[in-house]
Amino acid sequence: MNYDEVVLGRRSIRGYKREPVPKETIREVLRLAMRAPSSLNSQPWNFHVVAGEVLDRIRAGNTERNLAGVPHSREFRSGGEFTGVHRERQIGVAKQLFAAMGIAREDKEARMDWVLRGFRQFDAPAAIIVTYDRALHGGDIAPFDCGAVATGIVNAAWSKGLGCVINSQGIMQSPVVRAEAGIPDDQVIMICIAIGYPDDSFPANAVVSERKSVDEAAVFLGFDD
Repeated sequence: MNYDEVVLGRRSIRGYKREPVPKETIREVLRLAMRAPSSLNSQPWNFHVVAGEVLDRIRAGNTERNLAGVPHSREFRSGGEFTGVHRERQIGVAKQLFAAMGIAREDKEARMDWVLRGFRQFDAPAAIIVTYDRALHGGDIAPFDCGAVATGIVNAAWSKGLGCVINSQGIMQSPVVRAEAGIPDDQVIMICIAIGYPDDSFPANAVVSERKSVDEAAVFLGFDD
């Protein structure tokens, strides 16, 4: 695929085949993603790639603690609930997903099951936990750079026939993630990316989120129209 095909074709994948992803394939995805730009070439990112029993233990601990009402302990600043147009976009994609999955508004059980899928990294065969060096904690540059490398990961994965979803639910219980993945104290947990082969029979995988236009997002100055 060329670049346009990757960017325009990529979707967030929330249903995966059970087929494991070879470690070398993920290594190649990371090799490509790490060409992402970073501030002053600082390259603050680190990756803890988990699968098998390690990922299963993270899923279980994450789910059990959330169901028990343990407050979330994500290490990045979430900024609180969305409001205004940002909340409208959040609701919009939720409506798209629930419609695709046939989940009715009043079906609380199905809605809860959908939430639990996020805690389980959407049952993907592998997950990439993105961290950054704690020496850079407190500023916005390192998280910004991690966003760039996360974009690189999902696009590189798509170019190789893999799907991803960037998923903050998968790290809601950071003590579980840190312990099971062996993440050292000198790293801050930024985000989790589920990765695997897309299950084309899973309805939500066909959802293409609506995007605002360039005219809504951009202002052009100084051009000769």
